[in-house]
Amino acid sequence: MKVLERSENSLKLEVFGEGHTLLNLLQKALLADDRVEMAGYHIPHRLIGGSIFYVRTKEGTSPIDAILDASERLKKEVGEFEEAFSKALRECGRRGP
Repeated sequence: MKVLERSENSLKLEVFGEGHTLLNLLQKALLADDRVEMAGYHIPHRLIGGSIFYVRTKEGTSPIDAILDASERLKKEVGEFEEAFSKALRECGRRGP
């Protein structure tokens, strides 16, 4: 990850090794936060360089804090999904084919 631009309320990053899967989830989690004005990303070319991720927050909120909070919410959601999915698989195994 490389910081391209940074100010009190905005952050622009170049993210390497990640594509739509993670960046889209992070964007949606950020946009669900009332403290975030804008979040987005673009992938200039899938074979060259990294993806560009941008977030702008309202006054009084650090973009880094918003990203960290969104990441924590995503970790919790993924954990809940994993738990529900595992439970469904265990129940499926009990019933047989």
